[in-house]
Amino acid sequence: MIVSPKKMFQNCYGKYAIAAVNVFTMEQVHALFRAGSKAAAPFIVQLTPAARNYAHPKMLIAMIRACSKIYPDTVFSIHLDHGNKEHALEVIASGNYSSLMIDYSHCSFATNVQKTREIVALAHKKEIFVEAELGVLSGVEDDRNIAEHRAAYTQPEEVNTFVNQTHCDALAIAIGTSHGAYKFSQGKGLQWDILKQIQKYLPNYPIVLHGGSGVDSQEVELINRYGGKLKTGYSGVAPEDIKKAIALGVCKINIATDTRILWTRVHRAFFSQQPELFDPIIPGNEYMDAYEAMMINKFNLFGSTHKNQEFFS
Repeated sequence: MIVSPKKMFQNCYGKYAIAAVNVFTMEQVHALFRAGSKAAAPFIVQLTPAARNYAHPKMLIAMIRACSKIYPDTVFSIHLDHGNKEHALEVIASGNYSSLMIDYSHCSFATNVQKTREIVALAHKKEIFVEAELGVLSGVEDDRNIAEHRAAYTQPEEVNTFVNQTHCDALAIAIGTSHGAYKFSQGKGLQWDILKQIQKYLPNYPIVLHGGSGVDSQEVELINRYGGKLKTGYSGVAPEDIKKAIALGVCKINIATDTRILWTRVHRAFFSQQPELFDPIIPGNEYMDAYEAMMINKFNLFGSTHKNQEFFS
């Protein structure tokens, strides 16, 4: 069942968070829905511009709709992640999406407000929920590459003005997370003072945490053991920080890197241990099983397990 993020966030605010997961392939879509069904947890399927270029928007939507029929007890939304104006207009016209993120965070505050407000007005005419971003996350993901020195924390005193002038429905903020596998290092972590001030300025308003993957060091170690060369010494968002952020108004937590690291570990290990094999179905099944288990753990961590019943009553 497709549910608007508006309803999801009204239900979860301050109590649990919704996992928003970027998908590219059939294996990822299938495993995500399978995990959502088994955990009875609501989730958001996120499609990035890179995913749409890779698999084609019609293919991605077809896979999502097929899985909604295979797993009819699931509760989910379909979301465009990090879109520009062209992507947003395509999504609004398609009628296939519950929500979209318009990202002008790299622009000046005034330009961000102006351009975001324009998209919000168009999206709201079609009852499409809009997420915007204020502050800039560093890191590398898909075709986005923001150097750390260009990253900027969200300024709490700006959030109320931004939301009131753009009429956006949710706000992605920069409080120390980053995109990609190389997140926290040298003792850096989430800036709790900023998040607390933002919640004070925007009480009961849904906040979005991008770069919410955990980046399991054991998975990275296995990848490198089987021929990978990922950098070490980095970490994702710690479980205790996830729980603390939820209590401070974070309703949506984006997951992408963890699914990619898992894919790499499964396939590197599989073909290193069984070099005589070449059938993609075998490691594909192994990846879906591991993905399902990982997402069930995420649902448990986010507190969203068994929350589907709130949407069927």
